[in-house]
Amino acid sequence: MPAKSLIDMMAPRSGHFRFESGHHGDRWLEPDLLLQRPTALRPFAIALAQRLRRRQSFEVVCGPLTGGAFLAQMVAEQCDVAFAFAERFAPPPSDALYQVRYRIPAALRDGLRGATVAIVNDVTNAGSAVRGAYEDLLACGAQPVAFGTLIALGRWSTSFAAEHDLALEALERLGNNLWTPEECPLCAAAEPLEDPSS
Repeated sequence: MPAKSLIDMMAPRSGHFRFESGHHGDRWLEPDLLLQRPTALRPFAIALAQRLRRRQSFEVVCGPLTGGAFLAQMVAEQCDVAFAFAERFAPPPSDALYQVRYRIPAALRDGLRGATVAIVNDVTNAGSAVRGAYEDLLACGAQPVAFGTLIALGRWSTSFAAEHDLALEALERLGNNLWTPEECPLCAAAEPLEDPSS
């Protein structure tokens, strides 16, 4: 593994953040920074590919755009399997959780029917991107069998994998604070809210 940790590569910071899922939290990582240096990211992609392959066989690796898909493509290359991606689209803003959706492009959908798939993401927190990719893979007739992420924040990844019978691999696991907007203590304390993903 490279000397520089995954966390350090993503410029971690503390504050009051709104995530794509609509949840609030106090830790932000910038996974897009991983994409600046593919040679620095590659050893982590190789490690994740090896761990996924030891746990489960699959025919396709699928990742949500943007960061997850670039990582998923590296993992697919290492595993010598097909690659697919799920594009993000968002309805008009609302306060409801999990409003953002993901959809696999029309040209790739037929090729996923009946295929076993590993979903790969960069950093997984409240799971909006992974959940969206999973739901659309099912709509394509695919069979998700594994879920890999560089970093799993909190318990969401473990719960989701157990609920859907997916083999889970995470290179690192970190605790986190995640709240609904109504339960957020930072909102109650009138801390300014940032939405770095917008």
